[in-house]
Amino acid sequence: MKIKNLLTLCLTILVEQAVFAQNARFATSGVIEYEKRVNVIALIKEQLKRYPNDNFGPKVLEDYQRNNPQFKLLKSSLAFSKNETVFTPEPDPVVTNSWFDLPSAHQNNTIYTNVENATSVAQKKIFEETYLLKDSTRKITWKITDEFRNIAGYECRRANAVIMDSVYVVAFYTDEIPVSGGPESFTGLPGMILGVALPREHTTWFATAVTDQPVTADKLKIPAKGKPVDNKSLNDILKKALKGWGDSGQDILRTSLL
Repeated sequence: MKIKNLLTLCLTILVEQAVFAQNARFATSGVIEYEKRVNVIALIKEQLKRYPNDNFGPKVLEDYQRNNPQFKLLKSSLAFSKNETVFTPEPDPVVTNSWFDLPSAHQNNTIYTNVENATSVAQKKIFEETYLLKDSTRKITWKITDEFRNIAGYECRRANAVIMDSVYVVAFYTDEIPVSGGPESFTGLPGMILGVALPREHTTWFATAVTDQPVTADKLKIPAKGKPVDNKSLNDILKKALKGWGDSGQDILRTSLL
């Protein structure tokens, strides 16, 4: 009798799992809202360690801490279809109350990605210039782990990578959204990236909401304004402009090319 009950229970579980699998909905179009968090205080403290003889450094930190929160929060959205995504930053509603500023504490990129063709068009605002970067998507060698976490109601799996030789990246993706996209230029995983952390840059992007809905063509427009460049030419332009800037120049270069 016990064996019969056990078999019945197992059969019930298998049927429920099959029904769940049949009813599971995998989103192939919609809009994702992200929040970018930048620990500006930590970034300023790192600058002070690099330049211990800078008499203005402690004053910068004191001024910023007195007039601004520790974290800079920025909003953005990602419209996606089966083969395309468009990442769009929202205007920053908060004006930083300090003469000191960091490039990484802003969002200056509007990025169209064709997932099927592995190409992208990025409108990048760098200093007073706007560039239109057309190239293939960044090739990222991801290492998928067995760590999971829930983000915006989706079960996500962790993957790690190193980009640009030294930038360590932690990403969380979900296969419930079978589109190989993500915030900014982070792509290449077998599902949508809902979370990204750059520990060295003290910066994260995490989804706060996902809306599963049809996306119209106007939400997937390709950026068209800016000085045409590819990855190599933009790299050359910035290296020339930042020559002699030392570590600060390298920080700006790294942030601009992310």
